[in-house]
Amino acid sequence: MSERLGQDAAAHGPLADQTALVIFSGGQDSATCLAWALERFGHVRTLGFDYGQRHSVELACRQNLRQGMAALNPQWGQRLGPDCLLDIDLFRQLANTALTSSAPIEEHGPDGLPTTFVPGRNLIFILHAAAWAYGLDIRHMVLGVCQSDYSGYPDCRDDSIKAMQVALNTGMGANYVLHTPLMWRSKKDAWTLARSLGGSALVDLIVEESHTCYAGQRGKRHPWGYGCGQCPACRLRAAGYAEYVAACQTESEKPCPKNS
Repeated sequence: MSERLGQDAAAHGPLADQTALVIFSGGQDSATCLAWALERFGHVRTLGFDYGQRHSVELACRQNLRQGMAALNPQWGQRLGPDCLLDIDLFRQLANTALTSSAPIEEHGPDGLPTTFVPGRNLIFILHAAAWAYGLDIRHMVLGVCQSDYSGYPDCRDDSIKAMQVALNTGMGANYVLHTPLMWRSKKDAWTLARSLGGSALVDLIVEESHTCYAGQRGKRHPWGYGCGQCPACRLRAAGYAEYVAACQTESEKPCPKNS
């Protein structure tokens, strides 16, 4: 269920009595999606994956984000359920990528895709999440994939997610709905969405506690968060934050963050 700008479901609507599973990495996008789900669903669980990723520091960010959101909004705290971390360290056996080895991080590899592309990663994540959710009778899953700023990853595209939803429902005899609230949003739009969900406090939480940097660096703090500042993920996040700040500064009635 890909949602375009301006088509967000109303809070406390028909999903209020449903449970959602958020595929939650600890990055900016999945953190924003967690807030989105907490605003809409009556109960929300989170699922993460330890797949031998180079930037495994993101896994350590997950609990800080969960605790921060629960403290930010009492209703969110009541709706936030248990977390689970699955170990699926098999990607290094399947392909040599910059996210699962020490290979150089480059925007264009021999196949034209970024060297950080892990073949089948999101598809495998979704499959494992669906299998895990099946026994819990959870049929709503929320993913932070995005076609607008998808870095060339084919498994982040809208048609890939729609095809996966059809495959899951056919192969498992279920009625899964894959929600992708960021599918048509830029990184700037993702920051704006976070602000609309939880105000500047949520933006500040995501800046401080989420992790995006492919190199796994958290030694340097930037206005947009921690990271090397040079990898494609950092540059994309930084550019989106700068655009968000510039747009925010036109809204004189609201306090604006600083991009410096």
